Amino acid sequence: MPVIGFIYPDHAAEDDYPLAEGVLGAGVRLPVEHIYGTDLHAVPELLDLGSPARLAEGARLLAKHEPDAVVWACTSGSFVYRPDGAREQVEKLAEAAGKPASSTSFAFVNAAAALGVRKVAVAASYPDDVAKLFVEFLASGDVEVVSMSSEDIDTAAEVGRLSPEAVVELAVSHDHPDAEAVLVPDTAMRTLGVLGAIEERLGKPVLTANQVTIWEGLRLAGETKTVDSFGTLFRRGGE
Repeated sequence: MPVIGFIYPDHAAEDDYPLAEGVLGAGVRLPVEHIYGTDLHAVPELLDLGSPARLAEGARLLAKHEPDAVVWACTSGSFVYRPDGAREQVEKLAEAAGKPASSTSFAFVNAAAALGVRKVAVAASYPDDVAKLFVEFLASGDVEVVSMSSEDIDTAAEVGRLSPEAVVELAVSHDHPDAEAVLVPDTAMRTLGVLGAIEERLGKPVLTANQVTIWEGLRLAGETKTVDSFGTLFRRGGE
């Protein structure tokens, strides 16, 4: 039975993880432990949030669950380190946890590669300066952003209060005809329950933060789960 441990910052949309556990069914456990800092979408605060000391604390909290893999479930708190720094971040997390580790930023790159997606539109909730760092990170993973929107929402708590309808509209309204997929990068946004509705309206794959984070954890643990309700990525079983 795979156990994937997630380090989640503060509180916003962590209920996507028990939702996923229920859908994925018996044989999968997705425990979440929290670390705390400011939830401001600003570079200095995000660098602090993803610091080695904070993630080591998250690894310590997850140890009681005996995870097979550990994922830092925060996109902005990983890509602000830039590609080399984000790689070092997960290496240190793996060392602290004694388990394979990754982060949501790498999950996006790996999920896009799994689907053969090279050109994307980004529907970001972040301020513009933060969102541009995500575009830079994706480019380092050979993912071209053909359009990027930034909703300029300052805190994760505000993102977590978006209604399902607002999440759908955010994703749908920021598509681009040249994009092979739409990426919604904030783990503070509840997206698992509306993935089907977004993909139905767009007619193309949608990759969202909590979706790719869970998929990445399963991948690290050598597991493949195929379900219909979590978008193209999970319908294809990550192939």
